[in-house]
Amino acid sequence: MTVQPMLPVHVPDLAALQQLVFPTLAAADRIRVEQYLRHLEVFPEGQFVLTAGGASDGDHQTGGQIIGSTTTMLTTFDFGAPHHRFRDTFGGGWLTRHQPDGDWLYGLDMSIHPAWRGRGGARLLYRARHQLARHLGLRGQLTVGMPSGYGALHDGLSGEEYYQQWLAGLRADPT
Repeated sequence: MTVQPMLPVHVPDLAALQQLVFPTLAAADRIRVEQYLRHLEVFPEGQFVLTAGGASDGDHQTGGQIIGSTTTMLTTFDFGAPHHRFRDTFGGGWLTRHQPDGDWLYGLDMSIHPAWRGRGGARLLYRARHQLARHLGLRGQLTVGMPSGYGALHDGLSGEEYYQQWLAGLRADPT
């Protein structure tokens, strides 16, 4: 597995990967081709793909199957008021809330092909984000997680209650 910068040629495969990774997510909430292309316009250095296979010349990886990706943006963050809506932060998938002078790298999406989960791919993508945050002289990186087990319970349990139960060890969540 190799992490490399996202390129326009990767975008169709990334949009298809969204469907595999998030099959129960509404189509409007998945990242689409035109949104990935926008991410590359807004903050190209913050977008990475994970590939398997392909060829290497020692310095660069070429080809290979797209098995993962991550989308990031720069932001300032108020830790005194940490609650926010993901859709708003992500600008509906368009990175409209990217702040070029932000002091935090915000990880918005992490996608790993289901057949490749549990093999360390997400760890490689997190490491690439950490290295980018260091390279840019940022304070660090923030991330968001979608509690995938919450959907079946959302009618009878608030997100905060679900989270508190998870913290207390009373509930497990795949994310």
